[in-house]
Amino acid sequence: MKKVLPVFLTKRKSTIIEAISSLFVLLFVYTSLSKLTDYDFFVAQLYTHPGINKYAATIAWLIPALELCAAALLSFQRTRLTGLYSSLLLMTGFTIYLLYMLRFGDNLPCTCGGVIKYMTWKQHVGFNLFFVLIAILGIKLVKMKINNSENNISSPKTSAYETT
Repeated sequence: MKKVLPVFLTKRKSTIIEAISSLFVLLFVYTSLSKLTDYDFFVAQLYTHPGINKYAATIAWLIPALELCAAALLSFQRTRLTGLYSSLLLMTGFTIYLLYMLRFGDNLPCTCGGVIKYMTWKQHVGFNLFFVLIAILGIKLVKMKINNSENNISSPKTSAYETT
């Protein structure tokens, strides 16, 4: 059974995948470098969060490292699907943490880097959910592209319009 997507998605898969990947690379490089350049402030904020304060020093290096790894994976077509899964995992984890803090935390500072730290917790949840959704879209499009290219190898009579 053939999956049906809106025309703009099927004809522009590569462009959309590149745009999604680029957004994540920008997000992860920006936030990780912001955290690392203001490392002492980032660690101090982590110490104020219940449940993770014992691991603040480790988390302060681990999160930027994971963000930079995801950005690197997204930068190459060969590792892009892994990068999108990594991005989805990171953003889902960040979102769950934000939702937990909204429910149980009391007026805690945001530990995000750059201008993102100026968002309210609710705005930040919306921001993260947007990135979760585009990660899912990116994963679906990459998988479709892989499936199309595998089908085209076994079926040389496919037209150029069916491969985009």
